[in-house]
Amino acid sequence: MRAQRVRPELYFVGSAVFHYLGPAFAVLLFGLVAPLGVAWLRIASAAAVFALWRKPWRPLRRVDPQTKRLVLALGLVFALMNSCFYLAIDRLPLGTVAAIEFLPVIGLAALGARTTRNVLALVLASAGVYVLTDVRLEGEPVGVAFAFANAVLFALYIVLAHRIARNTALNRIDGLGAAMLVALVAITPIGGADAAPALISPVALAAGLGVGVASSVVPYVFDQLAMARLSRATYSLLVSLLPATATVIGVLVLAQIPSRSELLGVALVIAAVAVHREAAGRNEGSRSTRQQVVHGECVTPSPMGGSRAIFGHRLGPRPDPYGSIVEQAGGARGGDRLDA
Repeated sequence: MRAQRVRPELYFVGSAVFHYLGPAFAVLLFGLVAPLGVAWLRIASAAAVFALWRKPWRPLRRVDPQTKRLVLALGLVFALMNSCFYLAIDRLPLGTVAAIEFLPVIGLAALGARTTRNVLALVLASAGVYVLTDVRLEGEPVGVAFAFANAVLFALYIVLAHRIARNTALNRIDGLGAAMLVALVAITPIGGADAAPALISPVALAAGLGVGVASSVVPYVFDQLAMARLSRATYSLLVSLLPATATVIGVLVLAQIPSRSELLGVALVIAAVAVHREAAGRNEGSRSTRQQVVHGECVTPSPMGGSRAIFGHRLGPRPDPYGSIVEQAGGARGGDRLDA
């Protein structure tokens, strides 16, 4: 399989760059289209790509009502999360919004795995977000409110997206595509009117299409390819780079030069994400750790299909960087293949 030839770290780097590069270019669109209109363009273009690529409505017809409700919930979260995110980055630096985004994730992880590391991570993240919000709260309270709303929705997205990935009734990418179509329906009353100016401007329309592909197609697919082969510890360490990535992209693309206080806040959040760990034992007991040797490398069968090896070293069971969150939300089941 061609995807297996590329190191998973490269997929993650690609995801990290596109995750915030797309929104950075979206900020440049705000001069032509209002933030909610840009959010609509992002979801509409992503939905069009998934519709042409996967035709997700076909497999969706055959799934059970519970899976359909799951797709519906994820689609609604997509619509609300993107709306809050763009309203936030219209008022706050991209790096600040990205750092705030991780506070609920770390908090839920600490609740799921009560260890000294996770308590320390929660303290560091709280301190970092406090520094960031204290800098901005007086001047942009509305932006901070939208940033926190986006953060809560981001944590909910993680729960629902992992349920989609573990659902045996529907291919993970088909579920993602179906949810994006639901999101398009949901966000149209919110941002459809604001997107109208772009429909008569070829430049704005092309830019909106690029934002959608860069923000909602490439990073999500790369995430699936990376998570299928990275160990839990490696993925958790790499995730800590996301606020830094957002800050760097904000500087390079948007000329958003952070103050010393903002750099301190982002650094604290990066440290928190790097420190926190999930309760590995909770999910690993039921998974096979039988080893195989493929092309001279020691690999481990993955419940998601296929085997995993990085640099010839043994990895544990399939990575689930937010495993404790998923378990709290209702447990995990074996998933399906990305390329099905």
